[in-house]
Amino acid sequence: MRRPLALVIVLLATPPLPAADPPPEFAALKYRLVGPFAGGRVSRACGVPGDPLTYYAATAGGGVWKSGDGGLSWKSVFDDQPTSSIGSIAVAPSDPNVVYVGTGEANIRGNVAPGAGLFKSEDGGKTWKHVWKQIGQIGTVAVHPKNADVAFAAVLGHAFGPNAERGVYRTADGGRSWKRVKFVNDETGCSDVALDPSNPRVVFAGFWQTRRRPWEHTSGGPGSDLFVSRDGGDSWVSLKKDAPKNGLPKGVWGRVGVAVAPSNSSRVYALVEAEDGGLFRSDDGGGEWKRMTDDRRVRQRAWYYSTVTVHPTNPDVVFLPQVDMLRSIG
Repeated sequence: MRRPLALVIVLLATPPLPAADPPPEFAALKYRLVGPFAGGRVSRACGVPGDPLTYYAATAGGGVWKSGDGGLSWKSVFDDQPTSSIGSIAVAPSDPNVVYVGTGEANIRGNVAPGAGLFKSEDGGKTWKHVWKQIGQIGTVAVHPKNADVAFAAVLGHAFGPNAERGVYRTADGGRSWKRVKFVNDETGCSDVALDPSNPRVVFAGFWQTRRRPWEHTSGGPGSDLFVSRDGGDSWVSLKKDAPKNGLPKGVWGRVGVAVAPSNSSRVYALVEAEDGGLFRSDDGGGEWKRMTDDRRVRQRAWYYSTVTVHPTNPDVVFLPQVDMLRSIG
């Protein structure tokens, strides 16, 4: 019984071997960073209409970054703010100096960090104002195409518990005040919001009933839905209530993403997490829908990847950032 103990004592008392000296021909060499020069998750990215060189990136844990040379180099423009978790960013189409940022990544993995509300810049990201203070996650911001003072925010809310401050929020005074214009319940938040660029009184909003816990994630419930407003957000109609007659899936829904084609107001796309989900298309502004694909590639890890982007001039070209970057081909 004493021999193993004695052996352990001898091993612990043995001094470590000295590190080998590097070859003399390496003495003048020094380590330098060769990349990658960007890491982690990028929640959203956006450009500036009419300016092919200026872009913004909203990162999940690294704040907001800006490029003025088409993405060759990037500069952090959000370091002085009280949060680095960013869920969304949008440049006002009518004024490129106006930038809205929704904080709190809305792709709620287990280590997601909460945000601190909404921020606004009026000088292209040089300075920021904290225009709405609320802990939680904000996945999308959409700005009126002709009025930079009007914007909508898709507020998912708290990832780890219920709260009332979730749903669609709207400002009509440049961010000085925000009004909740659509609410489902304190377990369900807004996962996406999209304006019709040709008629911004038409607003679509996806809602997602979800809960993240340290040991699990639940996605889906009766609160998940797709709504449309045709009066600028004052009143809303559920599109799920008419499913499956209108072509949308029946049963329990999870996360919902939505986009309106900039070149064709009648063309609307919805990415719906459901047993019969997939990518759906409407050609009449949201009245009737048709499932275009149920391919697993467009809806795998739906809680993480449910973003739809439509080509600015071709309504048939759709981009879906998934595990792979997907692009429609017809």
